[in-house]
Amino acid sequence: MILVLDGGGVTGLIRYRERLDEVRRRGLWPAQVPVVVLAEVLTGDGRRDAPVNRLLRHCQIRPITEEMAREAGRLRTRTGRADEISAIDAIVAAFAGSQRDEALVLTSDPDDLRDLCRHGAGSVRVART
Repeated sequence: MILVLDGGGVTGLIRYRERLDEVRRRGLWPAQVPVVVLAEVLTGDGRRDAPVNRLLRHCQIRPITEEMAREAGRLRTRTGRADEISAIDAIVAAFAGSQRDEALVLTSDPDDLRDLCRHGAGSVRVART
């Protein structure tokens, strides 16, 4: 199983050290972070970004392909709530669904991610940070 983080997953692991320790104990580390998540969690202010950058240094930042981006659009549409669900969440869901192994997405918004993943390929579980 691989661990995938969205923006809420990144900030949640920074806030809740015990959660970070738990995923490490379970052998789910290093986490996979789709590159677009950086746009959600970084501000460009070095002081404010320091805790995020410390965590991200220990994660694997992954590129997004055109195929994943197209799948994300399809997932948003399939939920019937495309205007309510963030494109970045849809990309995280598409990325997680594209993995060969089962994926666990750690997020602060499990309802949207579950809805997206329900319409996607692959074996994806969703958990709240």
